[in-house]
Amino acid sequence: MSVSYNRLWKLLIDKNMKKKELGTAAGISNSLIAKLGKNENVTVEVLVKICNALDCNLEDIMELVPDTANVREAV
Repeated sequence: MSVSYNRLWKLLIDKNMKKKELGTAAGISNSLIAKLGKNENVTVEVLVKICNALDCNLEDIMELVPDTANVREAV
C-alpha cells in the first residue's frame, strides 16, 4: 500500500488556498509540502498539523492506495 495526498490538493482548491499558505497556516516547511506533493511518507505529527490548520480529518487529506506492482503479482 502507498499513500496518496490527492485529497489534500483537492481540498486546497476548494478552500482557494495555495500550498505556501498551507505551510504557513500549519507551521510546516516547504520541503514537507514537496514531500506531500511526491506522495512520500511524512510523520503523523505533520498530518495532524495540516488537519488542524484546515479543520478536517485525516481521511479528508489522504488515502491508502494499493501498489500497482503488488496487484500485478497477485493476478
